[in-house]
Amino acid sequence: MTILVTGATGNVGRLVVRALEGPVRAITRNPAKAEFPKNVEVVKADLDDPESIPFDGVEKLYLFAHPQTAQEVVDRAVKAGVRRIVTLSSSSVTYGYDESHHLPVEQAVEASGVEWTHVRPGEFAINKIDLWGPSIRADGTIVHPNPDELGQPIHEADVADVAIRVLLEDGHAGKAYSLSGPPHLTQREMAKAIGEAIGRELRFVDVTTEEALAYYVSVGWTEQMARYILGLGGYDGGDPDDFAHYEFEVRPDFGVVTGKPYRTFQQWARDHVGDFTAE
Repeated sequence: MTILVTGATGNVGRLVVRALEGPVRAITRNPAKAEFPKNVEVVKADLDDPESIPFDGVEKLYLFAHPQTAQEVVDRAVKAGVRRIVTLSSSSVTYGYDESHHLPVEQAVEASGVEWTHVRPGEFAINKIDLWGPSIRADGTIVHPNPDELGQPIHEADVADVAIRVLLEDGHAGKAYSLSGPPHLTQREMAKAIGEAIGRELRFVDVTTEEALAYYVSVGWTEQMARYILGLGGYDGGDPDDFAHYEFEVRPDFGVVTGKPYRTFQQWARDHVGDFTAE
C-alpha cells in the first residue's frame, strides 16, 4: 500500500520522501521543481484544495496540513482507507503556546478514528538560512539584536528520522513525540559553528530589535513570525509568550524512537555549507 507525503518539497517532507523505499506518492504544488527517486509518484495537488489530493490506494499519510482545511483533508483520507496518520506538528503545542496553527490539525487527526502519531519539533536550525544567510553571503555579517540569546535548534534530518520510523514501525500509535534538539547554544555559538564550517569569520551587526524585525520582514518572513522569533509577539500573535520560567532541556523522545543522539548544530552547519556560501 502507498504512503502519501504532503508538504513533499518542504524541509522535512523531502527527506521523508527520499528515505522511503516502498510505493510513495508525493504531492506538491509544483511537480517540476520536485527532484525525487524514480520510485516516487509525484502528483500536483494543494492542501488548500482537499479534493485535489489523490488518496486512492493510500494506507499511510505523512501530514503537514493547514488548520483551515485539516478537517476536510483528514475526513477524505479516512474515507479513502488511510489507516495511519503521522502529523508534523510543533512543540509549541506541548508547551501550550499554539491554539490556532498546529493544534487544530492534531485535534482533527485524533478524532479520525485511525492510528495517529504527532511529531513535535522545536526550533528548526534550517531557519538560520533565511534569517542569516543573505547577510552572511553578502558580507559575513549577522543581523540579530542579542548574540547571547539562547536557542536550541534541531536538525531537520532528526525530525525526518522520527517521522520515517513512526510511518514504518508499529508501536507508536496515540503518542506525541516532542523533539527538542541537542543542548542549547547562544546565537554567538551558532554563528561560530557556521563560520567554522564555511571558513569565514562572522560578526554580528549592532541593531535594535525593531531594526532586526524590519530586516527579517525584508528577507521574506511574515511580520507575525518575525515578531515571535524576536520575542515581540506570541506564537499565535498578540502578546509575547511567557518564557520566563522556560528551562532548556534535551527531551528524550528522539533517542527513544531512533536509539541515537541528536545531531549537533555543528553537524547541521557542515551539512549546509552551500547555503551560506552560494551566490
